[in-house]
Amino acid sequence: MSRSATRLKTDAVPVQVPQSKDEVVAAIAAIGRCQRERTRIEAAMNDELALVRERWEKQAAPHLEQIRALTTGVHLWCEANRAALTQDGKVKYAHLASGEVKWRMTPPKVVVRSLDLVLDYLRQAGLDRFIRQKEEVNKEMMLLEPEAVAHIKGITFSQKEEFIVLPFETELEEVA
Repeated sequence: MSRSATRLKTDAVPVQVPQSKDEVVAAIAAIGRCQRERTRIEAAMNDELALVRERWEKQAAPHLEQIRALTTGVHLWCEANRAALTQDGKVKYAHLASGEVKWRMTPPKVVVRSLDLVLDYLRQAGLDRFIRQKEEVNKEMMLLEPEAVAHIKGITFSQKEEFIVLPFETELEEVA
């Protein structure tokens, strides 16, 4: 007999597969225990990180205050001497022995408060060109009537099955 038949190799499954309903129940309970332990570890980590962050922020706080105070002083002096530093406005920076200072304009931006009121004013003033009309596909409607759009190229519907394990949990009540 020749060895023309193709051999299929598969890797061994690296997990223990439950062999009965009782073993599945026990496995789900174990998943719940592991999830709760992981949550406890994560909470402990966050508590420790908060303490470390607080310690370092306290240590850095005086330096931040000093930076703010020094920057304010430098800014006030530079504003008072701006003409000399910028060659009467020809440049927007000044090179000094220990560093440089710069004046920069930020990009213009529009701030809109009371959006509905502003939209009403724009419509009343005939300034519709300042109102954006956004067109987009209504996917919710398509899900309600899939047969109406099934023939349109570029539209596909997909759905998949997920397997979820939710161990039972209960929370401790707080007594005031």
